[in-house]
Amino acid sequence: MPSALPTLLLLCPAGAFVTLPPLRAAHVAPRPAAVHAKAGGGLRLLEWIPSQKLLVGTAKFTWTTLWKTMISELAPQSPDGEYVRPAPQRGSGARWPANKPMVAGRYHVYVGNPCPWCHRVSITLALRGLDGAVGLTRLANDPERASRGGWCFDDSAPDPLVGAADLKAVYDAVTPGGAYEGRCTAPLLVDLQDGEIISNESADIIRMLNEFDEPAGSSAATVDLYPAELAAAIDETNAWTYELVNNGVYRCGFATQQAAYEAAERDVHAGLRRCEEALAGSRFLCGSRVSEADVRLLPTVVRFDGVYAPFFRCGRFQVRSDYPRLQRWCGEMLRLTGPGLFDLDDARRGYYTDLFPLNPGGIVPAGPSPADLGWPSGGEAVAERDESAFARKRVAVEAAE
Repeated sequence: MPSALPTLLLLCPAGAFVTLPPLRAAHVAPRPAAVHAKAGGGLRLLEWIPSQKLLVGTAKFTWTTLWKTMISELAPQSPDGEYVRPAPQRGSGARWPANKPMVAGRYHVYVGNPCPWCHRVSITLALRGLDGAVGLTRLANDPERASRGGWCFDDSAPDPLVGAADLKAVYDAVTPGGAYEGRCTAPLLVDLQDGEIISNESADIIRMLNEFDEPAGSSAATVDLYPAELAAAIDETNAWTYELVNNGVYRCGFATQQAAYEAAERDVHAGLRRCEEALAGSRFLCGSRVSEADVRLLPTVVRFDGVYAPFFRCGRFQVRSDYPRLQRWCGEMLRLTGPGLFDLDDARRGYYTDLFPLNPGGIVPAGPSPADLGWPSGGEAVAERDESAFARKRVAVEAAE
């Protein structure tokens, strides 16, 4: 027969004690062992700091100060907390250098998968069929291996110029005196024969590559992404898509004051709505043919739902659910560019792990995947390239002696 538990006393609202009848042990369920265990981890600061207000206030001040310092190093700021890009990728209207003959194998571009500015260049090469004429190396994105910036080389894709370990060494190799000072950015277009930089400005590179017509001696009709009759419309579209969308998402992500963030977020969706309106009456941004304006917008759109919307806090509206014409356009552009140009999962890992001031925990979201976003499969992209989507130019080049 189990022994009775001691008499229990309860404190009533009036302050008096009430005696309850004894309880038998048989009526008491055993308490789970986990209830008695204290949670592990942490410094238990609230147990020895007398003021929670002091603890929280000190922690917020310290973390915010450190965060703003790191962000300002990563992304320069205006006094109002707005991100100011140190090297705007607008372009200067550059032409292919007159002293550089357009011959296959002499020129090379360095690109990195996460970077939207690099993506512009790989799209241009793919649409114009220059993959065999202009070489391309895909850089690894590893700030711990790179001596400056984040770009370096893997054994599977070595540097063709000097066998460099990282992009900084490439910049050094093409700099008189061998000591480059400045930002080691990609994309980078170089002349392998002369060991010279042609450009590291993405908008200029894609404009120059549109003029690159190889092989010599042919009179083929090549894809023209900047036809003369659309030049004014393309330039105008490039200007507002860059300010509102391409750079707008970064202004959201790198803002350090609330007002700067809110202004940037409004700009992003104003820009996306304007794209949506432009596509209401035409197949592409500037008409019935793919142009440079589409090439410059696509890298931002394909990263928007999967990276920028959550990571840069601009996902109030998303492409796949709120911008149906952009979603249609994006699918068609991906079919035209073909498979293998962009790895969304790799890009997402790059943003969430390398830009650690924005994600100090390093946790990478599980999706969405290309299938979640309704992107065409690789096989579909190859099978459905529609050549009627391109303007053409007739090129006649005398055969080299």
